[in-house]
Amino acid sequence: MVRRPVAWIVAVVLFGEAFGVAALNWFLGVVVDRQDMSLAGLDPHMMSMSSKLGGIAFGLYFALCGLVALLVALRDRPPAGFGRVLLISAAVVHGLLGAVTWGLVGWSAFLFMVLVLGLIVLLLMTYDHPAEPADAAPEDGTGADGSPATAPPAPTTP
Repeated sequence: MVRRPVAWIVAVVLFGEAFGVAALNWFLGVVVDRQDMSLAGLDPHMMSMSSKLGGIAFGLYFALCGLVALLVALRDRPPAGFGRVLLISAAVVHGLLGAVTWGLVGWSAFLFMVLVLGLIVLLLMTYDHPAEPADAAPEDGTGADGSPATAPPAPTTP
């Protein structure tokens, strides 16, 4: 089974990415603050704070996604409810970031984003069990109480 190792890898990658995104945005905020230059009349302090707060917000988002993946790895159960929605949104974010990084950063960043996207999708798909109805007939043709699973033929009139 590859489910648990994939969940562990996704958790580690998302925690690392959370730290990296937060640290990078914090660094960019410090750089903007120290240059003390205005961009089209914008306040440099406001740009610095926006970068830092955005980095913290995205870092917490990726950390929360990593926590969901960690819980999936520990419990060996599929993500449900809000956790599943969170992982799906992280996959969408990585797809969009991958499209942007291809043009702005280069193919190596694009490959990283696609790799993380693939890991998240693999995590979601390996735990995806086909839903079987509770009243499905067993293979031997009998119901749960031992009665025939199919209805008896309808009575006919002479």
